[in-house]
Amino acid sequence: MIFAKIDFINLLPFYIFLKKNIQSTQIKQIINYKKSYPSAINKQFKNRRIDAAFISSITSKNSKCLDAGIVAKGEVLSVLSIGYESYKKDYQSDTSNALAKILELNGEILIGDKALHYYYYGENRNFQDLAKIWNEKYKLPFVFARLCFNKHQKNLEKLSKKFVNTKIYIPQYTLDIYSKRSGLSKNEIKHYLTKISYKINSKEKMALKKFFTLAHKKGK
Repeated sequence: MIFAKIDFINLLPFYIFLKKNIQSTQIKQIINYKKSYPSAINKQFKNRRIDAAFISSITSKNSKCLDAGIVAKGEVLSVLSIGYESYKKDYQSDTSNALAKILELNGEILIGDKALHYYYYGENRNFQDLAKIWNEKYKLPFVFARLCFNKHQKNLEKLSKKFVNTKIYIPQYTLDIYSKRSGLSKNEIKHYLTKISYKINSKEKMALKKFFTLAHKKGK
């Protein structure tokens, strides 16, 4: 199974879980090899070059997906609009760019670790949290990505159900690695992960339906 990896902090719990629950060394090597950013993985998935991945919500509409994803109940910290003068999309994220259009935000879109670094350390606090604005406007969580598949449905269903119902402990040495890489403290990483959940229930499905409808109206 070729499972693509978005190497952002928000999926750190999933990959820790995956390593503990997949014993095949070959599969682990494939997962680590197929690393990229969300919009590139979307294209690889659509071209069936990979079997499964967390796919940006905007491109997951007609895909086969499971009830696991990257969800923000309120603020997310890692998807920001910087400033108010001119819109500039983030080439790494199709969903965040579509969400910014829906919310009619005019700033520069930042996602992932660079957005987190800006949130914690940016000198100019002139930013807006896209998930927070969505939640305030529509009273719904926001689903940034879904776990989707081209193959291996049964295995992935079993794996995803176990993951969303498992409390993940992140080892200190792993936090050290991500802290050095991102420039964030271990406490900041742990604080950020409290903003993320992974189970897609009825309210999250309502949010996805709302997002798809609004994105369609914007031509996305």
